[in-house]
Amino acid sequence: MAADAAAADIASLVLRVSIGGTLIAHGWNHAFGGGRIEGTAGWFESMGLRPGRLHALMATGTELGAGVLLLLGLLTPLAAAGAVGTMGVALITAHLRNGFFIFRPGQGYEYVVMIIMVACGIGALGGGAVSLDRAAGIDGDLSGWTGLAVTALAGGVGAALLLAAFWRPARGPEEQGG
Repeated sequence: MAADAAAADIASLVLRVSIGGTLIAHGWNHAFGGGRIEGTAGWFESMGLRPGRLHALMATGTELGAGVLLLLGLLTPLAAAGAVGTMGVALITAHLRNGFFIFRPGQGYEYVVMIIMVACGIGALGGGAVSLDRAAGIDGDLSGWTGLAVTALAGGVGAALLLAAFWRPARGPEEQGG
């Protein structure tokens, strides 16, 4: 049984570092890469997320914050929910219409679905032995089915609420300037 616990702890660490690092890279790129926040805001506006600047700042802050929390293993299911939420919004606004495979024109949704599923797995695993959750003694309370539920529900409901309140994609040629 101890070997199973050690394996889960290792899996949690590897997954937290990979998804946490990816989220930090995404957030960093939104803030400091290419077009910076202004470019990200324009891109979000073009997909129907209005106001674009607000969403650029929210996505950047969520990705950077959730990424750091995942690296630290702090409030792990809530941090993983940040990944589920941001990738859920990306799935609906940018990738779903392009089919499954990422190499399709416009990029399919396989990548964002994989991040969502791995984040849900992290929520179920909890922070593991190498985490601030474990150091604080809350790891057992924030893992298993409870951790999965917190991750999936907080991320999914957050994405759904954001989309319902702010997503206004162009519907037809008259709205697209045609």
